[in-house]
Amino acid sequence: MNGPLLLKAAHVLSAAVIFGTGLGIAFFTWFGCRSAMRGGAVEALRSTLRLTVIADACLTAPAVAFQAASGVVLMNAQGWPLSSAWSVAVWSLFVLAGACWLPVLVIQAKLARAAREAASVAALGPGFHRMFRWWLALGAIAFACVIAIYWLMVAKPLPPAG
Repeated sequence: MNGPLLLKAAHVLSAAVIFGTGLGIAFFTWFGCRSAMRGGAVEALRSTLRLTVIADACLTAPAVAFQAASGVVLMNAQGWPLSSAWSVAVWSLFVLAGACWLPVLVIQAKLARAAREAASVAALGPGFHRMFRWWLALGAIAFACVIAIYWLMVAKPLPPAG
């Protein structure tokens, strides 16, 4: 396999990691935390939130960094100007996703810390639940951006000329 093809394969794989971990984290955090909160299982809540933070740090963050770097290299190699409509659309969505995802990381850490310090689920209070709703809303926006970027990567509906 030649270098450019290997880079393209790695770029697609990192996109799959972002998509898969995003969907997986959203699923197990939403359902795991909701179940733990409804059942009063503070240990399950702590475990779910701790693993959420670890998964984003170990899987999503490196894939996002690689996605940005490899994207620039591939765009240049394929002659797609950074000023083209396609590039502007992709990078705008990437920045919007990041603007939502970075606060999600902070919220996840705060939720994990609050759960670790709480004596029980009942002791968590309205601030915890408000943060959890923000986590969901911002995560949904970021994930929608990822889906739109996928579509742009595959369909390339906008011409490459800047």
